[in-house]
Amino acid sequence: MSRARLFVLRLVVAAMMLTLVGRLWQLQVVSGAQYAQAAAEVRIRTVALPPTRGQILDVAGRPLVTNKTRPVVTVDAVELAHQPDGGEAVLTRLGQVLRQPYRQIAEKVRLCGPRVAQPCWQGSPYEPIPVAEGVTALQISEQQQDFPGVRTELRPVRAYPFGAAAAHTLGYVQGAKGRDGLEAVYDKELAGKAGRREVAVDNTGRVTRTIRLDPPVPGDTLVTGIDSRIQTVAEQALSKALSSSGGSSGAAVVMESHTGRVVALAGRPAYDPSVWTDGVTAREYKALPLLSQAVQGEWAPGSTWKVTSVAAAASAGYGLGATYDCPSGYTVGNRLFRNFAGADLGLMTMHGALVQSCDTIFYRLADELWQRESDVMQKTARGFGFGGPTGVDLPGEAAGAVPDAASKKAYWQATRKESCHRAVKGYPEMADQGRAAYLTAIAGENCRGGGVWRGGDAANFAIGQGGVLVTPLQLARAYAAIANGGTLYSPRVGLRIVRPDGTTVRTIEPPVAGRLPASAETLRFIRQALGQVPRSGTAQGAFEKFPFDQIAVAGKTGTAESFGRRDTSWFASFAPDPAYTVVVVLSEGGRGAEGAAPAARDIWEGILGLTERRTFRPESGSSRDQRGPSERDHSTQAANVQARER
Repeated sequence: MSRARLFVLRLVVAAMMLTLVGRLWQLQVVSGAQYAQAAAEVRIRTVALPPTRGQILDVAGRPLVTNKTRPVVTVDAVELAHQPDGGEAVLTRLGQVLRQPYRQIAEKVRLCGPRVAQPCWQGSPYEPIPVAEGVTALQISEQQQDFPGVRTELRPVRAYPFGAAAAHTLGYVQGAKGRDGLEAVYDKELAGKAGRREVAVDNTGRVTRTIRLDPPVPGDTLVTGIDSRIQTVAEQALSKALSSSGGSSGAAVVMESHTGRVVALAGRPAYDPSVWTDGVTAREYKALPLLSQAVQGEWAPGSTWKVTSVAAAASAGYGLGATYDCPSGYTVGNRLFRNFAGADLGLMTMHGALVQSCDTIFYRLADELWQRESDVMQKTARGFGFGGPTGVDLPGEAAGAVPDAASKKAYWQATRKESCHRAVKGYPEMADQGRAAYLTAIAGENCRGGGVWRGGDAANFAIGQGGVLVTPLQLARAYAAIANGGTLYSPRVGLRIVRPDGTTVRTIEPPVAGRLPASAETLRFIRQALGQVPRSGTAQGAFEKFPFDQIAVAGKTGTAESFGRRDTSWFASFAPDPAYTVVVVLSEGGRGAEGAAPAARDIWEGILGLTERRTFRPESGSSRDQRGPSERDHSTQAANVQARER
């Protein structure tokens, strides 16, 4: 290479080096502060992209909860926050179009936080917040210039083909975190896999560009054991019974006796869960009847509880076939406990005590066991699954209550100070002076010497009163266990999880929770007695001309007193084919024979009227004596003399 060429090459390299150094000096020295500020102003934010949520189906594949695509009005909370007035003018105009006040719209779009009460938006502030749907969305899209920060888009939302039916069971979805019912318990499976959108935002929080986009994966489908036809039957029967009885609330439960699967859960009052789709205001939220009466409602069970007392008597050595007197009253301590309406029913066995629902036999039984300091009644009740949750696959289940000496003493210690205060001051705030005087007397007794488990407590316990509380689902699974020969299941509403391609992910089996603390002979005895209740016992009037040859229903009425309110009405029942257990409760519904029993009959007749029925054919004969018990209590009083239960 010539010297001239070498010189030119060196000159070019030197020029390039000078250019590079100059550029670096410009970036780092001259413009360094500017770029540092720009870098500081750029932030990366990740926005979750919700997938299409899986459906919830009934046992035959009919949709209970599905999705529909619709135009939706959404609000960008970050963009509104950047407006001079915080978006108040935009939301006011939006409220005028929606015919809603500004405050109502503002409540829907405010972000949840430690000091922000419901309702509020639980999702990301960078996620569009839905506030309206349908025709309104189209109106907004036509006037977009007047609504900065407001958008219209097509998106899937939850739809409920059966409206309010099974609303508490199905639950709801609100925002990213608000869940209840099956939507909450099976959220992981239904939700699918969220997508992700990474966006760059400036120092004011405004989105400048999208950096990365990962699409979401749709959720799986939940198939349930609910039969939508039977659910509809139960809903209609419950509504009819509450309307005719004047009851304030209630529930109906239908279970498969031999599997523990839930077939229907109806509750009143109810609501249409689609109300959550566009968010709710504070006033709307407070008005929603969110309590699931079937799973969270607690009532004294009345005489439906006597099946546990009979089992306890057998465990304590009392002969079920022995003869007992059923007088009009029985004295415990210094208090006379009466039969309903003071009926003197004469001699009968435990069979007759269940069929005619004699209270005084159970008062005597409880008093004798109390004097022996036996807790067999409490142990038996807990063995029937009472006093604790069933473990059903629904959130917020109530435990009920099985009171005993320890719980009474603990309650007395916790409330003694208030009792002593009320014993002196009374209840001047009460309008009902009779009730105020009664409560003042009770407060005085509790102040002086409450907390001791007495014979009267035991007597009330034996007939399902005196602090005993059960949920309709607890009572249903106990009666299902009586029907199936003693297996106590943890009920399940879910049946299986299915992928979008139709393949099964897993089957949901109801776990066995235990065995009833009763022999096969005792359970057979109870089934035979309950088989006579709708034929010749306390529910005879409600089941007059019922087709027992087609559905051999057995059951027990229950009427529980509630001070200052009307009685709670119960009927718990089961049949061998179809092998269902049906329980109905009506708060303030009156006597069990006149409120809940007719409602249960309507449900059984509705099931009978279905063109297709799922049946259970047991391999063993353990439940065959449910069909038409032949045992008769030959020592009972004349057939036309019947007691009505408490």
